Amino acid sequence: MSAMRLLVLGAVRQHGRAHGYQVRGDLEYWGAHEWAQAKPGSLYHALKQMAKQGLLRAHATAPSPDGGPPRTEYELTDAGEAEFFALLRDALSRPGQRNDVLSAGLGFLVELERAEAVALLRERVRALEEWRATATEEYVPAEGPGSLGHIGEIMHMWVDAADHGAAWTRGLIARIEGGAYVFAGEGEPFVGVLADGEENPYATGEAHLGDDA
Repeated sequence: MSAMRLLVLGAVRQHGRAHGYQVRGDLEYWGAHEWAQAKPGSLYHALKQMAKQGLLRAHATAPSPDGGPPRTEYELTDAGEAEFFALLRDALSRPGQRNDVLSAGLGFLVELERAEAVALLRERVRALEEWRATATEEYVPAEGPGSLGHIGEIMHMWVDAADHGAAWTRGLIARIEGGAYVFAGEGEPFVGVLADGEENPYATGEAHLGDDA
């Protein structure tokens, strides 16, 4: 799956309605232009495509403050809301995807209820352990990667990544079960978006491409 799709839907959802430059600012604030390669061109393309697919509803607004063409604001449709949660649950529960997908999922973790978040992460651990058991039926990490020549380094890397991923996920589960963070239905949530007029310390400094997107 594409991390960009989840990131854009989630960012728009947190605002209620947002134009492309607001979404771009949020993604840069989260560092997604680095870890997810969420570049402006891809962002505006994603907004337009998801509007065509019925996941976002587009609203024409007043001209932009700098006198440019009217900006378009977007909000999630019912289909977009369903797609957001489907992508979120998949990102959290299914290992084997790129790190940017998991990172995007973690960014919206608290949009779920606490019990569901824990259940999805437990499924992630189960899948990692299952993969490791299958992979090590013939490859034994204790023998070291040298037992298969330099090719053994490949399996050694993947098994080590599975072990690390499972351990990290168990730690996150423990923190959540211990009361960390505010999840859906528990009170005022943490919203990691820039306030109107707030300067973005991580802005790339590129031209404001697609302000009318």
